[in-house]
Amino acid sequence: MNDHMYSGILIASSLTVGWILYLFVSFLIKQSDGIFFKGLKANPGLLKSPLRFLIPTLCIAGVIPLLQLPEKVRDFISHFIYILLIALFGWVAIKIAYILRDAFLKHYDITVRDNMRARSMHTQMRVIANITVVAIALLTVSLMLMSFPQVRHIGVSILASAGIVGVVIGFAAQKTLGNFIAGIQIAIAQPIRLDDVVVIENEWGRIEEITLTFVVVRIWDLRRLIVPISYFLEKPFQNWTRTSADLLGTVLIYTDYTVPVKEVRNELTRILKNSTKWDKKVDVLQVTNATEKTVELRALMSAADSPTMWDLRCEVRENLLEYLQQRFPESLPRTRIEMKG
Repeated sequence: MNDHMYSGILIASSLTVGWILYLFVSFLIKQSDGIFFKGLKANPGLLKSPLRFLIPTLCIAGVIPLLQLPEKVRDFISHFIYILLIALFGWVAIKIAYILRDAFLKHYDITVRDNMRARSMHTQMRVIANITVVAIALLTVSLMLMSFPQVRHIGVSILASAGIVGVVIGFAAQKTLGNFIAGIQIAIAQPIRLDDVVVIENEWGRIEEITLTFVVVRIWDLRRLIVPISYFLEKPFQNWTRTSADLLGTVLIYTDYTVPVKEVRNELTRILKNSTKWDKKVDVLQVTNATEKTVELRALMSAADSPTMWDLRCEVRENLLEYLQQRFPESLPRTRIEMKG
């Protein structure tokens, strides 16, 4: 048996052993998911993808000194395996960051009505996890590059020109760096959170996703508005759920001067009491304007959140119009003509 055949058999055997070890570790992860990680509500299954490659690679790394190959070939294989291990360990670290993030966030349900605390934690943890992933990726790439002697030798010249290069890179990437810093500021100050209701660029929608560089706003008609994250620090916008989700809504009705305001006010109260969308906090009807032709009635009401408020306003408007049509049709807006002779 020649040296190349021996080395090939050794590598194939290590791959086989590594694959068997992976299957065993995968079985242990599956079994421990409902025992050790149930209380933490973690998902260790995310580790299966990097471990599928990491464990066989570790087995190959263990037999490299035993390979009967020329020194240059063995050194090349050893260096390649070293770089691959760095990348795979970085992949494992990123998966662990996601596992810890998901395990933490599963204790905060964002689907409940009173979800202010949950939305705050989801926003912070997602931004922190994104920053951690970027840091792990940069560290992994740096370690891979440092494994090449040529990179270390030119380190002095890179540091000597770092001032000029830094100015050029900073000028070219100032928008990206600005958005990155803005993402950190938003994670700390939280002018917006996940699932916040905002009005931006004359569009009403909810914050669907917050990344380090942009924010996705889900518009009410299911369109997506992509906004640079620095926008929320540089320009004004409306946040309807900054401190609480409940809102006040108005309905304007234009009537004739003969309208019985007290009867309409009592009807508004009856409509709100019979509605499941009203939160029983605000019930007001006032005459807010009077022109030469009509009287403006403003109905003011409250609801638990903005979607419910929209439905409540439509319901109140429809019922008030129906009430006036059936009970006081003479109080609907009209134009009078006086004829003499």
